[in-house]
Amino acid sequence: MNQPITQPVKSGCADTEHLFNSHDGSELFYRHWAATEQITGKAKQAVVMFHRGHEHGGRMGHLVAELSLSHCDFFAWDARGLGRSAGERGHAESFGSMVQDIDCFIRHICQHHDLKPQDIVVLGQSVGAVMLTTWVHDYAPDIRAMILAAPAFKVKLYVPFARQMIALRQKISGVFTVNSYVKAHYLSHDPKRIESYNNDPLITRPIASNILLDLYQAAERCITDAHTITTPTLTLVSGSDWVVEKAPQYEFMARLGSRDKQLIELPGFFHDTLGELHREQALKEIRRFINNSFAATEDNPDLKQADKQGQGYQNFQSLKQPVTGIQRYYWDLLKQMTKLGAKFSEGYKLGQTTGFDSGSTLDYVYQNQPQGKGWLGRIIDNSYLNSIGWRGIRQRKTNLEQLINQAINQLQQNNLPIHIADIAAGQGRYILDAIEPRKTEIESLLLRDFSDINVTAGNQALQQRGFDGFSEFQQGDAFDQASVAAIEPKPTLGIVSGLYELFSDNNMIRRSLAGLAQAIKSNGYLIYTNQPWHPQQELIARVLTSHQDGQQWVMRCRSQREMDQLIEEAGFEKCGQLIDQWGIFSVSIARRK
Repeated sequence: MNQPITQPVKSGCADTEHLFNSHDGSELFYRHWAATEQITGKAKQAVVMFHRGHEHGGRMGHLVAELSLSHCDFFAWDARGLGRSAGERGHAESFGSMVQDIDCFIRHICQHHDLKPQDIVVLGQSVGAVMLTTWVHDYAPDIRAMILAAPAFKVKLYVPFARQMIALRQKISGVFTVNSYVKAHYLSHDPKRIESYNNDPLITRPIASNILLDLYQAAERCITDAHTITTPTLTLVSGSDWVVEKAPQYEFMARLGSRDKQLIELPGFFHDTLGELHREQALKEIRRFINNSFAATEDNPDLKQADKQGQGYQNFQSLKQPVTGIQRYYWDLLKQMTKLGAKFSEGYKLGQTTGFDSGSTLDYVYQNQPQGKGWLGRIIDNSYLNSIGWRGIRQRKTNLEQLINQAINQLQQNNLPIHIADIAAGQGRYILDAIEPRKTEIESLLLRDFSDINVTAGNQALQQRGFDGFSEFQQGDAFDQASVAAIEPKPTLGIVSGLYELFSDNNMIRRSLAGLAQAIKSNGYLIYTNQPWHPQQELIARVLTSHQDGQQWVMRCRSQREMDQLIEEAGFEKCGQLIDQWGIFSVSIARRK
């Protein structure tokens, strides 16, 4: 939906009010201030603003006039559960769902307001700044630049062990609300700003406990993995902030991978950086940064050599080295516990036998039915199946099913036949689950895998589910370019899931993608997965074994931007992405150009 509701005037600038449907159909509200000037020979430029927690986009409307960027369109949304957007007040399914809202919002305004991502600068404050950072990390959008004002990487809760107590209560009794303790006079020195905060009926003081806890986790992940973010970034630190810690903001900027990164501390500023009494100090830095960002040539570093250099490569190499000292005893103990677990748990046993990254293991994880010797074995197996990595794998399966169906729908709308080929299908469970309800719409289905075990089990599954007649399961090497390119019939939907994450070498990925580019018809689709981050990367490397001759299972996490650049190089154009709430596994769809 993109119909104006009213046309009020605020801060001397006319804005129109709109709704858009996000990923789950929820209607979210936003304001648009159209540019009053157009720079000759330049594309439209825009600043998209994201408010702090508890607030709404209307409280950022004053910036449109104060920044004096008349050649820019401005946008400001109300996050779900806040302001005039849909949702229970202060609640959301997860922090990740709100980050996904950002991706939907940017795609919406690009489509409906004639914009391109590379002509957009995003500006976020406090919680909004952390949401933006997470979005840039997880989705790797091709935006011009990012501005963070007092990002809430670590909220000051003041009460000792408050975070742990919130987590414990949520585990016992479920999600509950936490009321903001912050008074308006601790946010800003501006009397008008204080008064407006106290009297604004759209301010929502409660925040759901899961969002608060997820905020911490997302912030810690983004700081740790900041080297993968290459977007030009300006961070403004409020010098006398009562609400968030300053140290994590400095740590984030020190780790940031962008070649253009600037941090400015504003002495005496409270947390509402952009609504402070002397905010012109901040606004002049923002104005300068935005103008310079649009004037500069777009900075898009080539990451396709990240398998041979950079922080991620160094981390990968360090995991391949043996540990010494007391750490060796710690990891050896966990290895022995894993072997002991295999005597009781079916999941551990299967992992020890076939490899924890094997198709057999993944098929077992997808089934998610604890098995083992007696009640103890089932308890151990249940704990194993509910590790965060396997939960992420199951969410990846759900996301795959969603994008597979989306691709089929799009092919039908374009009057193209539905020929599906998966070049590393494991035992095929995720794709068969996805298309079984509509198998009569599929003209051909080709599944391939390198493992004899998976091919045998996959053919049995095809027969049991009634896919015989138009489907086939073959043995094949997904990294053999000629073999992949020769697939017949030519697919209109190619799928490669859970494969590239297991191999560090980008040349292998290039060969595979080149084969897919030759195989997939023009305007057909490719669905691919990626692992930009994993919270158990070291544990997996030190304790678990791979299907490749029982060696260490050492993974190199690929940033989403690195993966997307490889996809683009092969001749595909990314159309959309889904990712789990922990930021571990992404599933993306791209069109063959």
